[in-house]
Amino acid sequence: MARLVQAVEDFTALDAACRRAAGLVARVTRRREVKNALSGTWLGHPLHPVLSDIPIGAWVMASLLDATTGAQGARAARLLVGAGLAAAVPTAAAGASDWSDTYGATQRVGLVHGVCNGTATALQAVSWVARRRGHHAKGAVLSGAGLGLTLSAAYLGGHLSFVRGVGVNHAAFQEETGTWTDVAAESDLVDEQPLRAVASGIPVVLVRHDGQVSVLSATCTHAGGPLDEGHLEADGCLRCPWHGSTFRLSDGKVLRGPASVAQPCWEVKVEAGRLRVRARTVA
Repeated sequence: MARLVQAVEDFTALDAACRRAAGLVARVTRRREVKNALSGTWLGHPLHPVLSDIPIGAWVMASLLDATTGAQGARAARLLVGAGLAAAVPTAAAGASDWSDTYGATQRVGLVHGVCNGTATALQAVSWVARRRGHHAKGAVLSGAGLGLTLSAAYLGGHLSFVRGVGVNHAAFQEETGTWTDVAAESDLVDEQPLRAVASGIPVVLVRHDGQVSVLSATCTHAGGPLDEGHLEADGCLRCPWHGSTFRLSDGKVLRGPASVAQPCWEVKVEAGRLRVRARTVA
């Protein structure tokens, strides 16, 4: 299986289709409310993995009933297939939103993941129609085929998360320090211009906006983008240059996805013309 996934990662012929599809998804999710809803910004972590459990679970149970109860469990199996179909729509939407912000090998695997899931959903839909018409055996076979594709897609989804790092908080393993650390001269900080510095080995970004100095970790929680190269918004937020995630300087809160996890925030003080910082919260 690993070799097959590697082949997909290296299959650059998929890139043209990826670009077209990702561009379409980006246009559909351009509005902040849409992006935040699908990214899981309101939830505190990505939405797609949460939703994906519903269709997978429903279709596994439907096939289990097909295998163990036969016609006796036909109605319950059909209801489970239908529930999975209903959940598949928002699950796919959230997944497509996340996928549109990926690139290269990750995006290629994500495209195949989506195609497998789309095909599986189509098979489940045909299965539901067959079951509705009383063709339980045919529906069971179609659901079994669809479930096989779903589980294959789930393997690819695991690869995307645990190998490629999609959806992982890229600031999760920073070792925060509670010690005041000198990072820069106050004179180095120009108003409204992000300044990159390092505090105990952790990249941080300092911004003076409206006379107030704020400090966030410089590694974007979404995909590791350099926030110090981002754009300072008029409302006191810093926008990541990679995917447009926007964080409030005062507390690191996400105001626009695709990020779903707040940016680590640091305390700052000035001593003898030097800027010193420490983590706002230390575990």
